[in-house]
Amino acid sequence: MKEAELIAKLKELQAKIKSSWDFLEIDKKTEELRNLEILMNQPDFWQEPNQAKKISQKASSLKIEIETWQEIKAETNDLLELAQMDQKDQTINLRLEVEEKFQELEQKFADLEFYLLFRSKYDRNNAILAIHSGTGGVDAQDWAEILLRMYLRFCEKKGFPAQILNINSGSEAGIKSAVLEVAGNYAYGNLKSEHGVHRLVRISPFDAEAMRHTSFALVEVIPELDDESVSDIKIKAEDLKIDTFRASGHGGQSVNKTDSAVRITHLPTKIVVSCQSERSQLQNKERALKILKSKLQKLAEAEKEEEKKQLRGEFSEAVWGNQIRSYVMQPYQLVKDHRTKYEEKDIQSVLDGNLDGFIEAYLKSKS
Repeated sequence: MKEAELIAKLKELQAKIKSSWDFLEIDKKTEELRNLEILMNQPDFWQEPNQAKKISQKASSLKIEIETWQEIKAETNDLLELAQMDQKDQTINLRLEVEEKFQELEQKFADLEFYLLFRSKYDRNNAILAIHSGTGGVDAQDWAEILLRMYLRFCEKKGFPAQILNINSGSEAGIKSAVLEVAGNYAYGNLKSEHGVHRLVRISPFDAEAMRHTSFALVEVIPELDDESVSDIKIKAEDLKIDTFRASGHGGQSVNKTDSAVRITHLPTKIVVSCQSERSQLQNKERALKILKSKLQKLAEAEKEEEKKQLRGEFSEAVWGNQIRSYVMQPYQLVKDHRTKYEEKDIQSVLDGNLDGFIEAYLKSKS
């Protein structure tokens, strides 16, 4: 590559970075991080541990994003300066080194371009992800648990702290349902592609005759909204049915000693939200109400977009014909997304939480 061409390409990359910088509002996020750091340095910051933890996680995510873009911006500016110096001074011959570094930066930017696909209103928010076993009996409950593991592994790989808010174990194996809270920058943007029915085809480990079975599970994903976003949502006390019960599964040694778990039913919409992750009934109630408000806000927005069924948690049955993605273990191995036609043959890798290809294909299809 000639010097003039290399300099032109570096200027083009520089312009792309500036455009991305502005689109992602890095300057605004830098100011936001500065304010969060001031807040985190207050002596009474940890008096509300749950809130403090969320603020710390948000600050950490912002810092990583800001520093990543600052780094590529600085490296590109420095390399352009070096290339221009090399062009002016013929006693210096750094073209090969500059070209090699440029290719590295070009690939780095291509990887970062993924974040430009997050264009929707709530993409930066935390996410609430719910899994419900569908038709298929014990196989479907086992499939729901496999999906739970898949999403926990995905969150671990992405650095998204994930907490199980509620889990309902199956009678023989697996789970009937589970609800996760996933924190982190762009958690909802990453996970919204998972919203829908997931279909599994395999030889059942629960069938003595080793027959091939098809199982379904429903995954629901909504953004976690802050108080300001749900300020217009008013919930009347008479519209709620609140039940308490003993938590099961995750939650620590004392989880089953008291009726601390809370189930809230919003009677007008039939939306049901459960929470058992906290040790006190009051904390579980507060968290369940927050999730309910997020669901009602999204439901109100969906009514305008004719997507009401998709966001009520009952938008489509977890049965044949409604699936967004199929996972085939036998007689061949394939994971295929029916919306984007994207597919991968390494099913174990996918079930181990490597979902980036499916997520990117979905986001590109919507951009």
